[in-house]
Amino acid sequence: MSIFYYFKSCHTLPFYWTDFSSVLCMRYYLSILAVVLLSCEPRPVPVKPAPITDTVIVQHVDSTLPQKVVAFAQTLIGTPYNYACSAPSTGFDCSGFINYVFHHFNIEVPRSSVDFTNVGTEVVLEKTQPGDLILFTGTNSKVRSVGHIGLIVSNDTSGISFIHSSSGIEQSVIITRINDRYMNRFVKVIRLMK
Repeated sequence: MSIFYYFKSCHTLPFYWTDFSSVLCMRYYLSILAVVLLSCEPRPVPVKPAPITDTVIVQHVDSTLPQKVVAFAQTLIGTPYNYACSAPSTGFDCSGFINYVFHHFNIEVPRSSVDFTNVGTEVVLEKTQPGDLILFTGTNSKVRSVGHIGLIVSNDTSGISFIHSSSGIEQSVIITRINDRYMNRFVKVIRLMK
């Protein structure tokens, strides 16, 4: 028997939900419809975004871009710290803050601080410039993987300062001068903007 016979025979039966044969016919119609609909268009295959690697370096024509990035970051001073957040309305964690600032300038950067480990060009601490990123371990300096990140604001005779979203006492976006506590956690400085 062909499929058309079943359609015809089901179609001629009176349709009552309490009638067992009608329910079977309706199920048959729905299963055929599902097969037809599912076979019409291929399902999209989920694509993982490519990981950001050490090739993320912004070649810019505007030599003032690093200063613009720093100036924009400073407008966010006082925004509350909030773990796993990356918007002024909800607050920032350290990498969410960096992510938000760079995205403002259409610069794609990793979302997690540890993912900055192999990004950009490493710079000697003494040669750091405003706009460079400074990487630290997390609060446990014995674990030497990156767990905190900030943006260099200045490097002058008074020392190196960076802006970051701090989970410390301040619990907000602040500017901090590098001190012994941070030097114990220091991993490296990277440059994304050349």
